[in-house]
Amino acid sequence: MPRVVAENVVDNLGFYDQHGPVAGSPSLGELLKYVGDIRKEENAEETPAHQVLEMISETSSEPRALPFVLKFSSLTYSVKVRSKMALPGWLGGRGDRLGGDPVGSEGMFSRSKVLLNDISGEARDGELVAVLGASGSGKSTLIDALANRIAKGSLKGTVTLNGEQLESRLLKVISAYVMQDDLLFPMLTVEETLMFAAEFRLPRTFSKSKKRLRVQALIDQLGLRNAAKTVIGDEGHRGVSGGERRRVSIGIDIIHDPIILFLDEPTSGLDSTSAYMVVKVLQRIAQSGSIVMMSIHQPSYRLLGLLDRMLFLSRGQPVYNGSPTELPLFFSDFGHPIPDKENRTEFALDLIRELEGTPGGTKRLVEFNKAWQNLKRSRNAMTTGNETPTHGLTLKEAISASISRGKLVSGAGANNGTNPTSMVPTFANPRWIEMAVLSKRSFTNSRRMPELFGIRLAAVTVTGFILATVFWNLDDSPRGVQERLGFFAFAMSTTFYTCADALPVFLQERYIFMRETAYNAYRRSSYVLSHSLVAIPSLIILSLAFAAITFWAVGLAGGVSGFIFYFFVILASFWAGSSFVTFLSGVVPHVMLGYTIVVAILAYFLLFSGFFITRDRIPGYWIWFHYLSLVKYPYEAVLQNEFDDLVKCFIRGTQIFDNSPLAAVDEGVKSRLLQSMSRSLGVNISSTTCLTTGVDILKQQGITDLSKWGCLWITVAWGFFFRILFYFCLLLGSKNKRR
Repeated sequence: MPRVVAENVVDNLGFYDQHGPVAGSPSLGELLKYVGDIRKEENAEETPAHQVLEMISETSSEPRALPFVLKFSSLTYSVKVRSKMALPGWLGGRGDRLGGDPVGSEGMFSRSKVLLNDISGEARDGELVAVLGASGSGKSTLIDALANRIAKGSLKGTVTLNGEQLESRLLKVISAYVMQDDLLFPMLTVEETLMFAAEFRLPRTFSKSKKRLRVQALIDQLGLRNAAKTVIGDEGHRGVSGGERRRVSIGIDIIHDPIILFLDEPTSGLDSTSAYMVVKVLQRIAQSGSIVMMSIHQPSYRLLGLLDRMLFLSRGQPVYNGSPTELPLFFSDFGHPIPDKENRTEFALDLIRELEGTPGGTKRLVEFNKAWQNLKRSRNAMTTGNETPTHGLTLKEAISASISRGKLVSGAGANNGTNPTSMVPTFANPRWIEMAVLSKRSFTNSRRMPELFGIRLAAVTVTGFILATVFWNLDDSPRGVQERLGFFAFAMSTTFYTCADALPVFLQERYIFMRETAYNAYRRSSYVLSHSLVAIPSLIILSLAFAAITFWAVGLAGGVSGFIFYFFVILASFWAGSSFVTFLSGVVPHVMLGYTIVVAILAYFLLFSGFFITRDRIPGYWIWFHYLSLVKYPYEAVLQNEFDDLVKCFIRGTQIFDNSPLAAVDEGVKSRLLQSMSRSLGVNISSTTCLTTGVDILKQQGITDLSKWGCLWITVAWGFFFRILFYFCLLLGSKNKRR
């Protein structure tokens, strides 16, 4: 009976019998099945190292999965670049050269640069295909073109799977793309990172225990058992090694066992051992029945032995396409035989660079490759009779057969439609599950970095303490009124300024978000809703702390009901400010630029809030900004909460002179002046007569058009408005495609 040894070493991750490797390597789904058979306990979390797993004998006799063939023909892609403006010849410039020929009517100083030029080829399941070339040769561009990361109108040529055109929606579900950069949350462990990926990509029909089993099987497949409980880490936190990070990046994109896997330079920045382990993992993934295509700069001799097919590019043109074993014959026929003891890829790349430096470039090598490929295809046609056997099955039938063998675990099932796209759901889970998983991940990250919220709480607390001590127990005199106005203006603007620290949150997650949503891990709307819900608890704590410190210390009016409304206004201000900053983070790509814009706009909001200049004194051509000011509405709300009282008096008798040059005059003189004014006006004004109530102060400040509750709801509505704008920014700005 054949058996499988589940080792922690990457080289021993395959399936073996008595005589060597089994011909058809199992898929991740089959590996999961075998692991599940061993584990009788549903809540088991780890596979013991060196555990011997027994396979049923019928498995080895199963036919191999039907082949998938990814073909691409005549791929051409060019971009328009701006040339530097040249001076006319009579000014000493080279007026006859502008860096390139004008293209159409785009303008005198634009030219077309070809990145891909008539590239054709194919990749089959079970093969590890590498795209090689010097920097700028078009390796990453070709991978992007095949992965549908270039806008349709810009890319010419065709990409088919088993002879059928690949639709964008279908490709998103059956494929995965691993970026060159490792975009991971630093405070999550390897196991948690993969588990969250499983929650996103695996359907809800999978129980928690099944998802956990799949993650454990993948950890073993990636050789990450020893690092499973280690955090990813970053510059400030020690974590896993570079090679392990790269394997985690691969793991989160193959959790659903895709049919096609694209990788952009997965060995970049790794030492030779780590690079070998990564490519070894990719070979295992290919052998499980996937098409694996990657770009690679310059593979070592050891990596060369793991590759099944190589595609060399030079300035966007193919100069070799075939097996690594045929490379010596190819260059020998070209007239440049590879020396026996020299690395074949290094020789090929050096020769290509040398030819690129000649006047004719690599044109002769490109033409020779075309002739050589045509000759090889004709020989294959005579020997095999069929270049791309698909057993007469449609793409839908081939995908169904692959799913039945455990691949593409994304909730796909039987479907009677003729369109392959109808077989697979756009998203694996409903929106509420996506929101729950996103919220859990955010809370986990926040819990492991408490210093971020602690600093923000400390800033709000210190600000509140300073305001409370400066404006301590204000009285109801005319000076107390002015001091209250100053306190409210500063307090409301402070709540908005302290929200600026929300700016880096999305900027740090931007590329993780783009990677995850590019292949439908979750909906953009789920991210926005989750992002909003996660922010609310911290805003409540900040608002409560600020309100409790300042309300009674300053001596604000209203009692308990006044405090509750004051708290709600502070919370609404934090909500609107946080939403505004979040929206800006979706528009502005850089932190420092974002901070500059936030500070400037909030200063304008404060200027037009009505504190420095009342509404009736603002020039007509600026009045629109007054109504757009986020500070206006909470400022007016707290003023009405404080002064909207017909009975409470703030200026009595001689207090009318307090804010005038007569404030320093003796009280007796003030009384005589008041009597004189009474006789002149025909009204009896004594030292106890109320001259200004709270309603009068509101009228003086121009606060007459909205109630305090109206101001509160408008502030809340601003928050929702900016969250909606943030959603549209994500919808329009995260396509992640080249133009």
